[in-house]
Amino acid sequence: MNAIIAVSLLLTAASPKEEVSKPLKTVVNSVRYGKDLIALKNFAGDEQGKLLCGDAWAKGTDAQRAEFQKLFLELFGKMAFPKIRDSFKNLDTVLYDEPTLEGDKAKISSTILINHPMKKQELKVTYDLVKAKAGYQVVDVTVKGGSSMLTDIRDDQVQPLIKEGGWDGLLKAMRDKSAELKDVQLK
Repeated sequence: MNAIIAVSLLLTAASPKEEVSKPLKTVVNSVRYGKDLIALKNFAGDEQGKLLCGDAWAKGTDAQRAEFQKLFLELFGKMAFPKIRDSFKNLDTVLYDEPTLEGDKAKISSTILINHPMKKQELKVTYDLVKAKAGYQVVDVTVKGGSSMLTDIRDDQVQPLIKEGGWDGLLKAMRDKSAELKDVQLK
């Protein structure tokens, strides 16, 4: 009987590709269909904060880091998701490659096919993920031919704000931007 249970568990266990691509599929479909809050649950806010804030991350208080994560995900959802959703109106399919696993980190590439009536488009996208208790979560996204999403945000926005005003200046700027976007609702 134990052998039957073991074989059954092996047959139902997710492959690394399925395990790593699952949160990505959730993000794509959630953003596509306006379920932003579900999409945001699949992002690794702590890891993103470390990458965005660099050395300042460890110097922040628990409260500052928690507020940063909350504000960053909120702002990201309000600013990026509407643009992505517009692109996904003509989403045809997303094909995932086999992931590269290293400890609790994973990297997986995909090809996103957009079938717009005026122009077909093929995007090559690479995702960096980290394994959490509930499964993998998205840390960063890179579209082929460009830099990573977080690298641009870090270099153009977060680091200059930290350099200029420390944690207080960074969080104030994020609160101000959140207030500016108060009419944009995450669903």
